[in-house]
Amino acid sequence: MSSFFSKNKLILLYGASLAVIMLLLKWLEWRFLIIDHSFEVYIGAIALIFTVLGIWLARKLTKPKTETIIIEKEVYITKSAGNFSPDDKTLQKFGISKREWEVLELISEGLSNQEIADKLFVSLNTIKTHSSNLFLKLDVKRRTQAIEKGKRVGLLS
Repeated sequence: MSSFFSKNKLILLYGASLAVIMLLLKWLEWRFLIIDHSFEVYIGAIALIFTVLGIWLARKLTKPKTETIIIEKEVYITKSAGNFSPDDKTLQKFGISKREWEVLELISEGLSNQEIADKLFVSLNTIKTHSSNLFLKLDVKRRTQAIEKGKRVGLLS
């Protein structure tokens, strides 16, 4: 291998010299390009920064904040005879009045607040009050949760 370098020493020296000169010329060309067009380079750099920032922010804002988890559980539906009424001990345990129990029963039938109000001949606000009191007493947040808990504790059939 050393014989290869000794035979081609001159060629290798010229090749290395030309490579160094080419790198120097490219560096000078790049430097003059940057100096002559520095304003455009700065504008391009700022545009690139804001583009990257915009893409990052858009991905951050459009990412879902909650994860959907599906829980499967068995729900037992029992059909009992027409006039079900819970025992007074259960109603007293939760502090639920007869009228609130009627509202819970109508909620379980799938009626809206307005339909319940029409059926019981009271105002919509009264039904909303009874519903919110029921939710507090049963420690639930939704109508479906109230129905499920009512069935579980024996308030509904």
